[in-house]
Amino acid sequence: MKAHRLPPRPRRIGALAIATSALVLATAAPALAHTEVSASDSRALAKNVTLTFESEAEDEGAGFTEIRTVLPKGIDPGDVRLKQAPKGWKLKPTDDGYSVGGPALAPGENAEHSVVVRQLPDATSLAFKTVDTYEGGKVSRWIEVARDGEPEPENPAPLLKLKAAAAGATPDASPSASPSPKPESEAPGSDDKEPSKASTSDGGSAWPAVGIIIGVCLFALAGGFVLFQQRRGSGGSGGSDTE
Repeated sequence: MKAHRLPPRPRRIGALAIATSALVLATAAPALAHTEVSASDSRALAKNVTLTFESEAEDEGAGFTEIRTVLPKGIDPGDVRLKQAPKGWKLKPTDDGYSVGGPALAPGENAEHSVVVRQLPDATSLAFKTVDTYEGGKVSRWIEVARDGEPEPENPAPLLKLKAAAAGATPDASPSASPSPKPESEAPGSDDKEPSKASTSDGGSAWPAVGIIIGVCLFALAGGFVLFQQRRGSGGSGGSDTE
């Protein structure tokens, strides 16, 4: 009777399966968001909320110089003010959001900044599309937003999930804290009063009045000259009669 030896094949297959599964999971795992957002109050319609953004450095040879953020619908650029940022960095509003930047950070250093939002919109989630700029001009775009049921995209935008609004919370109807600038013709400091007549065009010029005054003076001088001549003539004729 021959002894049957179990071949080591199943063990090898098991090890290969584990390694393959690990490789599949590693390649299928979604890319880590290089910019993340958190909130001091993550409820819809919350007011005076601090949003903190952390952009993870991915370039070991250059540092961040600017972070540009596209605000989601319901948040106006004028409703955002800077709370904290790297030293020397400043916030500048843009047409669709804002940018914060300044002197380049050290290579490999994460860029973290915080802004205060006047009020969050009534939504379930907010996507903040972000564009990172490094010293030297390299740009990383984190602007992809996954739809419901879809896997996370390769370059996901920072996503903030919101809880239900507090009881009685309502949208703030007050205007933005930073109103749109006036045109140059209406810029602050311009004189909105009606201009004086002396500085208007011919229709309101002071020259006609000056001409009238000059004409009156010339008429008076002419009349005085004629009267002087008449008196002089009458005086001359009276002297000849006495002779």
